[in-house]
Amino acid sequence: MELLTHTWHWSISGFLIGLVMLLLIYFGKTFGMSSNLRSLCAMTGIGKKIPFFDWDWKGQRWNLVVVAGAMVGGFIAVHFLHNPSNVSLNPETIVQLSLLGIDEPNGKLVPDALFNDFSPKSIIILIVGGILIGFGSRYAGGCTSGHAISGLSNLQLPSLKAVIGFFIGGLIMAHFLLPLIF
Repeated sequence: MELLTHTWHWSISGFLIGLVMLLLIYFGKTFGMSSNLRSLCAMTGIGKKIPFFDWDWKGQRWNLVVVAGAMVGGFIAVHFLHNPSNVSLNPETIVQLSLLGIDEPNGKLVPDALFNDFSPKSIIILIVGGILIGFGSRYAGGCTSGHAISGLSNLQLPSLKAVIGFFIGGLIMAHFLLPLIF
């Protein structure tokens, strides 16, 4: 049980991700989480009205299992394998968060100031953020996992451009926009 409750070295997870990618390439599959949203919409039959969703989603059933596994695995990890003593933030990160009015998580996975605040401002931030993430992943032709893991392992130049854009956008958000929002 101790093996499951402690953080693994990055090289182990990196090796496992690489192994999964080799298997997906071997079987002619591509990985990405945002493509499942298209599959879920296609399952509803909305493809009869919107041509973008008119496609054979049954060929992507395996990817829906990945999403279900991620959700079930996340639930198990949070509720049964979470060990607060393994969460350690860089002291500089704690100082920067406190300057934004966000207190230290103190053994939780996320700070209360970010996820237990149901003020209109927080709800608007979540809604606008969700719309921007959905639009951005559709506009970029995939999400960070699809481009950074699957696209780069297939040596796709558009994925390299998208990943560079994701990092630049993340830096701009963390250093310029987040302080304005909070």
